[in-house]
Amino acid sequence: MRSRSNSGVKLDNYARIVHQTILRHQDPVTGLLPASGDQPDAWVRDNVYSILSVWALSLAYRKNADRDEDKAKAYELEQSVVKLMRGVLQCIMRQLDKVEKFKYTKSTMDCLHAKYNTRTCATVVGDDQWGHLQVDATSLFLLFLAQMTASGLHIVYTQDEVDVVQNLMFYIEAAYKVADYGMWERGDKTNQGIPELNASSIGMAKAALEALDELNLFGAGGGPGSVVHALADDIQHCQSILNSMLPRASMSKEVDAGVLSIISYPAFAVEDISIVNITKEKIISKLQGRYGCCRFLRDGHKTPKEDPNRLYYESAELKLFENIECEWPLFWTYLILDGVFTNSPEQVQEYRDALEGILIKQKDGICLLPELYSVPPDRVDEEYVIPHSVERVPLGKLPLKWGQSLYVLGSLLAEGFLAPGEIDPLNRRFSTIPKPDVVVQVSILAENEEIQELLMKNGIEVETVADIHPIHVQPARVLSHIYARLGRNQRLGLTGRPYRRIGCLGTSKFYVIRNTIFAFTPQVDTVQYHFPSLCRAKLHTEHSLTRLLIFPGVVRQAK
Repeated sequence: MRSRSNSGVKLDNYARIVHQTILRHQDPVTGLLPASGDQPDAWVRDNVYSILSVWALSLAYRKNADRDEDKAKAYELEQSVVKLMRGVLQCIMRQLDKVEKFKYTKSTMDCLHAKYNTRTCATVVGDDQWGHLQVDATSLFLLFLAQMTASGLHIVYTQDEVDVVQNLMFYIEAAYKVADYGMWERGDKTNQGIPELNASSIGMAKAALEALDELNLFGAGGGPGSVVHALADDIQHCQSILNSMLPRASMSKEVDAGVLSIISYPAFAVEDISIVNITKEKIISKLQGRYGCCRFLRDGHKTPKEDPNRLYYESAELKLFENIECEWPLFWTYLILDGVFTNSPEQVQEYRDALEGILIKQKDGICLLPELYSVPPDRVDEEYVIPHSVERVPLGKLPLKWGQSLYVLGSLLAEGFLAPGEIDPLNRRFSTIPKPDVVVQVSILAENEEIQELLMKNGIEVETVADIHPIHVQPARVLSHIYARLGRNQRLGLTGRPYRRIGCLGTSKFYVIRNTIFAFTPQVDTVQYHFPSLCRAKLHTEHSLTRLLIFPGVVRQAK
């Protein structure tokens, strides 16, 4: 019998870690993962992150296979990934009425739920009993649906499911103007159930839209009907708002470690490298401690001063949490991955060494990554006086599957079992590479010969619409109607994209529809000029919110 190579032995060890900490908890029917023994529900975000290590391990086995058993193991791991992703898709498909409503209302009562029953894919709490509106969670699922499909996995099976994904893209396309509860499910920093615009949600939505645009969900075997589409104008709106917000995470949070997920792996949503660097430096300088990073300043979650029996905080309670915020090792796994993708071996080694000092080693040799480290209740006063001076204790989930998965993923990349491009087949990691300057070209056409002659008299030579055959020119409203038909599915009760104006980017390219080339004229509002009034209203609102947050006084809940 051929002996096992050293790389094969190491891979088997990672497979043991992944099985013990993640796969053995996967539901055999739905494929979903419970948060923990105490929290049996399946969170969308946690499930997607948790399965990344399984996906990475399958790629590593397929790449480094010593024997046929390794190829079989790779296939089994791949199917576990597909099963989970399809489980999440099933949860969403049971709530398509909400997808349909939210496209029009953008209401927190009409959104997809953030967590589901692990065994049945059913909802577990009411619409008003949780901060369900988390655009980043839905976007994260769509982003990895795209990445995994591009890597060769078959997750979407039918045209009905293609229509669902297309409608989910319409669900997230307006993320740049949707206030949600964010990654931490609490809304703004005051934790009073007030949603706000979050950079992490906008960035993840932008990444998902870019990743899915023009992607064939059936893979190489699909046709035009299984290709999904995003509008360039929505992506550009997300980018503009994101660049204007960062390094700030939201109106109430001056810095948030969750933003690491959009300035680096997995979203790579920011194209300006200076904004990326400033944001990362601010997170490290403001939030990093001895055991990881705080989520954000004055975060009371699981601190000794938090009342676990109350869902929300009192208005003046945040001051109690200053300097005793819990530290999350999770964010060091993001910084390891960031070091891999930025080709910074020093950063990778720094955070791998830091993690080794705080992982909890079991009797079987498996190292677990705890959810967070908290200040002991009897030493809070010491920590108030000298921050980062007290030895902290691990609390919460052990392991936090989300963090455990990213830890394994980072290890596989750092040790050379995988190359960055293998878990980023859509090449999002190149987002900050300088691109050629955009050259704006404007084409002027005469609607008929009479107008052509009139322009000729003024020295302007143009062609008529008829002259450019076989290209057909139509007004932008026709394109709006075409997009409104995308994803329409009567059996599922999906109406496609709400009829809305198409922006200038959407009309700035050619479309091939049923073997016919179309161009569309820009949509110009000839009725009224309302931009200045909209700007004034927006500035007035933001100024009022800023005064509310930075000046002393009682914070009132938005009505």
